[in-house]
Amino acid sequence: CGRLAGGMMEDEHNGALGYRVRSLYFDTLDEGDFEDKINGLELRRKLRLRCYSPVDSFAMLEMKQKEGAYQKKRSLRVRRADARRLQEGDYAPLLEYEEPFAAECYGLMHRMCYRPKTVVEYQRRAFIAKENHIRITLDQDIVATEASVDLFSEKLDMYPVLHPFHTVLEVKYDAFLPELVRLAVQIPDRRAGACSKYALCRRFD
Repeated sequence: CGRLAGGMMEDEHNGALGYRVRSLYFDTLDEGDFEDKINGLELRRKLRLRCYSPVDSFAMLEMKQKEGAYQKKRSLRVRRADARRLQEGDYAPLLEYEEPFAAECYGLMHRMCYRPKTVVEYQRRAFIAKENHIRITLDQDIVATEASVDLFSEKLDMYPVLHPFHTVLEVKYDAFLPELVRLAVQIPDRRAGACSKYALCRRFD
């Protein structure tokens, strides 16, 4: 964190210890998205609902799509009541939103029979730079549960996914990564690799 703080701006939500993130991941009945990740398919996706506190009045419906070395994320802000219906398998609320992405998600989730699978939560600290939309995140204290898929529950019984002192570092940017930032994120005896928190949690099933 010290290296990053010296040359980048901290995310406005960081606070002293970062901020909490909670996601409810959806998958098909045959767990197609999980299998695509495990099998290393070049084209794959993840669908999730995300909030930052159980008392939030909204959630973000997000789709992450990976195409080889490139990935994109699209999102839709949905009302808390609508998010609850989505986690119950009722996708009709998406038809009430004007954004084309909402209709796309509705069609996909119905056609592919998506269902809620896993709740994942962790502590995040983020750093940003305006050049090439650089965003670097450090996630730790990653926990999960399949016992409940209530995104807004204040009493989830969660288990640890990684060792408490392990951190997942992600680097996101457009086009290229400046040398100064590249050097800041280099860690001795470590190598870059793909890491899916959803896949990490499902391996504990």
